[in-house]
Amino acid sequence: MNWYDKLNQYFPIEEMKSKEHMELLLKDKGDIYHKDEGPHHVLMYVELDDFIFIDYLFVAKESRGQGLGKKLLQQLKEKRKPIILEVEPIDYEDTDTEKRQRFYRREDFTHASKIGYRRKSLATDKVNEMEILYWAPEGESEESVYENMKKTYNEIHTYKDKELYGKAYEDVTDVLTFQHDKDAITE
Repeated sequence: MNWYDKLNQYFPIEEMKSKEHMELLLKDKGDIYHKDEGPHHVLMYVELDDFIFIDYLFVAKESRGQGLGKKLLQQLKEKRKPIILEVEPIDYEDTDTEKRQRFYRREDFTHASKIGYRRKSLATDKVNEMEILYWAPEGESEESVYENMKKTYNEIHTYKDKELYGKAYEDVTDVLTFQHDKDAITE
């Protein structure tokens, strides 16, 4: 089974980019968009100067619990940049969502509770709500995570969307929100 089929079999359609989209990112943005694959994993990620965004992390079912996911994350952590990813909220009828959240908590990822993320799927027209998790080696703020998520959305998620899907994704301001502290002074 090729790398895309592994991802497509594991991730919900609402979260998947098309194979053409990912191949175009690898070709056109190969300096920042990367694929790390092995017989039991696929890792798609973006690496910029100041952060890493994990687009997809797949570990084959037969290899889970053997430290492969931890090893892949450790390789990224060694770069000493904040790492950001999207994950489904816990659905108690889908035990995989709980296992994923627990895995990332064990790996010291924090839920960015001030960031809201609701994107309409071009494949299903269904609104998909995700949680943003991050690992911050230097204590980076949720606000910096938010700014980096906006950059990722604009440069990666919506890259050539009209050309690839026949329609555009929603504007970043309609997808990502940031809840400022209520007692913060506004200008």
